[in-house]
Amino acid sequence: MADATRLYKRAAGVEQPAPILHVGRGCAFWAGATAYLGDHQGGAPVLLVGLYGKFRLRLQGGPWLTCRAAIIPPGVSHELDFAGEPFAALYLEPNLGALGVLSPLLRNFSETNRALIGDSAEIPLFRSFYEDSSSVQWLEEALSDVTMFARKTSNAELIDPRLSAAIDLLHAHYADLTPVDDLARRVGLSASRFQHLFTRQIGVPFRRYRAWSRLRGVWRQVAEGASLTEAAHASGFCDSAHFAHEFRRTFGKAASDGRRIARTTQSTDDPR
Repeated sequence: MADATRLYKRAAGVEQPAPILHVGRGCAFWAGATAYLGDHQGGAPVLLVGLYGKFRLRLQGGPWLTCRAAIIPPGVSHELDFAGEPFAALYLEPNLGALGVLSPLLRNFSETNRALIGDSAEIPLFRSFYEDSSSVQWLEEALSDVTMFARKTSNAELIDPRLSAAIDLLHAHYADLTPVDDLARRVGLSASRFQHLFTRQIGVPFRRYRAWSRLRGVWRQVAEGASLTEAAHASGFCDSAHFAHEFRRTFGKAASDGRRIARTTQSTDDPR
């Protein structure tokens, strides 16, 4: 009944809440309304939920599927059609565990083309983040509870601590383009072993994840009040065309959509 009332109010012309963005140490969260997101692939696993109803998902060029919630692994190409309705996306960073950590947040699911499709008990919580204008005050603590529950319940293995150290370095220095050979040596691995282990445990090659980390840096800078141009430059994108390409490749939309963000929050312990 609550969902139906909310949909009726939006249909009657009541202004919907502003999009919200959170960038934390172990995850990133977005909630807002959109229509269509073109073919893209993320650098981290993501839990997607329709906040008020189902959405359509197309995996790796296959048929369109209708679902209420889905987990998409990193590197899996997909399209999304939300028909202008609000949705939420929770991206989980690998330092919280291996690829299966998000699965406890989904129920009654099945696997299709490496993605998990089902329902989620977290939808009411994510919807409250979106609807409550004061949620920026308590969202971080709530998300921490959610991700810790998922981590403990999934029994997923933690990634190799040397990879974890490398990821911490990336998150601390978004604009740093240290060659992979040097980064591998800093964490005690050969370049070939580092890249093999990274792809196997993280789900995407190191270069792809580094691009994701830099885009995550853009979101963090936006959360701190920077413009997209300032944020992209601070995160190591010196060429606007390169930034636009990576943004669309990762999120399936133009970077300019990020200007609509009106409510932002960030973790107080994200490493610098």
